[in-house]
Amino acid sequence: MPPIELGAERNLQAHALQCLRSCDADVKCALTARIGEAWRTGDLTLDSAPSVEEIESPGRPLKPDLVPPGKVARRGYSNRGERAALLHALAHIEFNAVNLGWDAVYRFRGLPKAYYDDWVQVAEDEARHFLLLRDRLRDHGHEYGDFSAHNGLWEMAMKTSGDLVARMALVPRVLEARSLDVVPGIVRKLRGVGDRASAEVLELIEREEVAHVAAGSRWFRFVCEREGREPTATFRALIEQYMKGRVKGPFHFEARRAAGFDDDEITLLEELGG
Repeated sequence: MPPIELGAERNLQAHALQCLRSCDADVKCALTARIGEAWRTGDLTLDSAPSVEEIESPGRPLKPDLVPPGKVARRGYSNRGERAALLHALAHIEFNAVNLGWDAVYRFRGLPKAYYDDWVQVAEDEARHFLLLRDRLRDHGHEYGDFSAHNGLWEMAMKTSGDLVARMALVPRVLEARSLDVVPGIVRKLRGVGDRASAEVLELIEREEVAHVAAGSRWFRFVCEREGREPTATFRALIEQYMKGRVKGPFHFEARRAAGFDDDEITLLEELGG
């Protein structure tokens, strides 16, 4: 595809919205890389931001069909079809994570520049992860969109759209952090069936996801401190409010600690995920 040009608009959030609205996966990923580059070089600023619009559904391709979580295609390791379904599910998570990164940039205003640095970087990483997984999916004879998928990540983004502390607590630190717990097992199983290339892609993604969850931890604590909230009690209350007081275990506590979970939060996860 031709190089992406950003035009005369210099506000970061305006371009984040442009990326959120893009329906073509390749355009969304190329825009993400171009916006990230322009932000780092100082070509984009936070000045003259547009007012925040409600985004009920970000731009996405016509496929995949979105279905309830229990209706998605069977995923597994025993044959190429099951592995393709697994890779598709993982690619879909990363595609959603691109939108979540840009939504964090676009929706929440008046924060330190470091906040926007973090979430621009997250969006860039997630776009790269999506492309890596799509390449593996293609090597299995499929395209993104060939299998059904669910919309749980974006649904939580909508539930937390008016509350930054809830967004940071529940999207990066609960839903996206689940990858820290499950991906090592997926990698072992992929290696066990001889899919070394997919395993290596997931190992790379897993290393970078620790930093993404850590960004959620960092800004969750920042908002708690700014608003005079005790972090662990706030984390518990938000899980109870939005997730009926339950989180999925078992947990990879070493990775969770590297991603900014402290001893009290580890104890809380053991309690709520038991």
